[in-house]
Amino acid sequence: MELEKPIVAPFKVLVIVAHPDDIEFGSAGSVAVWTAAGAEVIYCIVTDGAAGSNDKDVIYNQLVERRQAEQNEAAQIVGVKEVVFLGYADGALTPSMELRRDLTRLIRKLRPDRVLIMDPTQVLISGEGFDYINHPDHRAAGEASLYAVFPSAETRPIFPELLEEGLEPHHVNELYLMMNDKPNIAIDVTTVWDKKIQSLLAHRSQVGEDVADMIRKWDVATGKEVGVELAESYRVMRFIDATPEKDTPAE
Repeated sequence: MELEKPIVAPFKVLVIVAHPDDIEFGSAGSVAVWTAAGAEVIYCIVTDGAAGSNDKDVIYNQLVERRQAEQNEAAQIVGVKEVVFLGYADGALTPSMELRRDLTRLIRKLRPDRVLIMDPTQVLISGEGFDYINHPDHRAAGEASLYAVFPSAETRPIFPELLEEGLEPHHVNELYLMMNDKPNIAIDVTTVWDKKIQSLLAHRSQVGEDVADMIRKWDVATGKEVGVELAESYRVMRFIDATPEKDTPAE
């Protein structure tokens, strides 16, 4: 694993996750680093977040509105100005063609250089004093995002209705997978860690200040692997654009 090289603006990043607060647990520090360097970062939250409470008296429409407000606040803290909410049902997400089409539409519309997604291959996750069954929504969002990046976003015959909407194919240069057990790139988030935690704590319906200690332990452990105080890690894949160049008119 090595440290990420600084980005060169202009640069656009699309982050796609299942729920409000997913980004803040693992990637808000990276986002803060990128926006500080001049990148434009856009969030896409696939589900409505309505399953974020077990309170029998919860009013679900109000919870959805609250979680969207929390996500918008969290985004602003790390320099993100746009959050897209797709509104799929929380807890029942599948990697459907409808979802893949919606994500393909978004990629073609925004035309990002880099897309960050949830790793769809991770099921059983273990760490020091920590075991977790990966939420099926995470995997579903990750799978649909993965195949939206390739082949759907860059292949003209896939979803021809998007061409009718004026959305031409787009090649994504870089894919970042979060929650991956074989990371190859780390991002030094030491100088922005306070922003990362403030961003996470904006999700007041979901977390309290006690979560900061757990997150810090994760980031300290990652930082040690690359010689910095605090870091976040990803499996990064970079792709060659094999799209044929347009014919140049003869002079």
